[in-house]
Amino acid sequence: MPDADANARRGRPWLIPSNRKLRHLQAITLRNLALSHETARPRRGTIDDDGLPATKKSPAKMLALRDAHSNMIHSKSSDDLRPIHESVSSLSSSPNKQRTPPRPSFAKLRRRSTLEWAASTSQQRQRRLEDVSAQRMADLFYSIHIPNQQDPIYVSEVAEKSMNPNFRNIQLDSTDPQLLRVDELILKFWAKSEAMPQYCLLVDMTLSMRSLQFIGKTLSSFHHPFPPNCVIFHLTDGFYTAFTDAKVDEPLNPFQDGPAKITNSRTLSTSSFDALLRLSKLDDSVQDALALRKQLASELEQTLQDNKASLDNKTQLAETTDFLKTIDFATATVKKQLKALEQKRDQKRKALQDRRDLLARDSALRKEVLSQVETGKGTISELTAQHTGVKKSITQQRRRIAHDLSKIYPIAPVPNQSLAFTIRGMHLPNSEALDAATPESLAAALGHVSHVIQLLSLYLGAILPYPCRPRSSTSTILDPISILNTASATSKAVSDETAARTFPLFLKGAVRFRFEYGVFLLNKDIEILLSTHLGVRVLDIRQTLPNLLYVFYCATAGDEELPSRRAGGVRGLMRMKAHGRNSAEEERW
Repeated sequence: MPDADANARRGRPWLIPSNRKLRHLQAITLRNLALSHETARPRRGTIDDDGLPATKKSPAKMLALRDAHSNMIHSKSSDDLRPIHESVSSLSSSPNKQRTPPRPSFAKLRRRSTLEWAASTSQQRQRRLEDVSAQRMADLFYSIHIPNQQDPIYVSEVAEKSMNPNFRNIQLDSTDPQLLRVDELILKFWAKSEAMPQYCLLVDMTLSMRSLQFIGKTLSSFHHPFPPNCVIFHLTDGFYTAFTDAKVDEPLNPFQDGPAKITNSRTLSTSSFDALLRLSKLDDSVQDALALRKQLASELEQTLQDNKASLDNKTQLAETTDFLKTIDFATATVKKQLKALEQKRDQKRKALQDRRDLLARDSALRKEVLSQVETGKGTISELTAQHTGVKKSITQQRRRIAHDLSKIYPIAPVPNQSLAFTIRGMHLPNSEALDAATPESLAAALGHVSHVIQLLSLYLGAILPYPCRPRSSTSTILDPISILNTASATSKAVSDETAARTFPLFLKGAVRFRFEYGVFLLNKDIEILLSTHLGVRVLDIRQTLPNLLYVFYCATAGDEELPSRRAGGVRGLMRMKAHGRNSAEEERW
């Protein structure tokens, strides 16, 4: 029983009808949208062919009634409307009965489907569904009005294409608080379907919130169907609606109790005469105090009226004093701003004067430079010719030096072999066939090549990324720029990074892959000489001696005769000090 009472209390509203105000309204929804008020025609009985008056008078109907059998045949139910399956064997099992022709072997329905659009296509069904949706669904919004006020106090958002629209919660925080205490309102719903050109008034409801009927704490607990265009009010204690056919019996004062029941017939005594006398005296004292208060108030008011001019002068004096203080503060503030602006003005003037001085000095300097340029124009042509002659002589000297190096380290082809050459009579195969020569001959030839590359880089002014260290048959080459794993690529005897980046150009006593990598770096130096400093494209860097011979050809190319060797020429190209050689050596050079 206590659980039942608790459930009953939870199902009742918290607000009594007289306490329902506009401030308790949280949201409004609409159910069962109906754009037209057409009522369905009453169907009081089954409609068949016999119910049509025209069929009784037609000749076909009269002929059918005249030939009808005396026994009435009842219509079959849906369970009897099944396909007919009969076979010849079932007919042959009853020879005494009258034989009838067999029916077809396939199923045959007794009655065809009578649905209005059972045989229609999917496009027709989709078009029919769209037509029904256009007739029943619409765009809606509502507005809340107060009686004797023209403008609405709230307008909702538009709910598009819906039959049961839900709107957002009502926000009336900025409304006048006095309006939130009213309990009468005018609610208007506006709708517009696809067939309507503009919005029209759908529902115009003038109601008192006292007349709302409580339907539950949630809509899921209300299992009765809603009438068309039913408006549901979301209040703080549940959901309400306004059924027009419901009668509301509300007491005038819900807090007024009924007449007290007399349970005891004994008469009780009231107050004594002394108590009543004291109460009367107390009432007289209260009345005297109220009269005295009224008299004092009137006297104070009269005093204020008599001294009104003095009080006004005092108030005006205080206001004037405050105004003067404000003016003094504003004046001090403006003076500070003026002082700051003057300092800023002086700084800008000083900066402007400095810039003018700099411009004047720069103008004088430019005039001086222009005068020097004018005076030096005569010597420019001489310096240009001198520079051209020096460049030409340097190029000729480099041609001669390259020619001398080609004579010192002659590269000759091997007979009956393609792209096979020797340097100073020692055969050096290409990088893909290094095993074609003996290790001693291979190391000596690579030593000659490294020496030639080092001399060419010095004389041609070319900086090679992989410098060579020529030492005859024990020459090496250095790789200072590559990212190498020195910890795994070197042996136990190598502890220095420089030693780890040094690769041998000899095979005997060296690691095979380090030797091959050194040969690769040597070929890269030759490629850089050809591509970067001579502007020639290299087709295959593995051809060491052919590419080196091509370097000699490009370095010695020219139309003029090679200049004769003169003292100091080579020394000037090699940038060696003059005092480091004796006179005999100079004559030898």
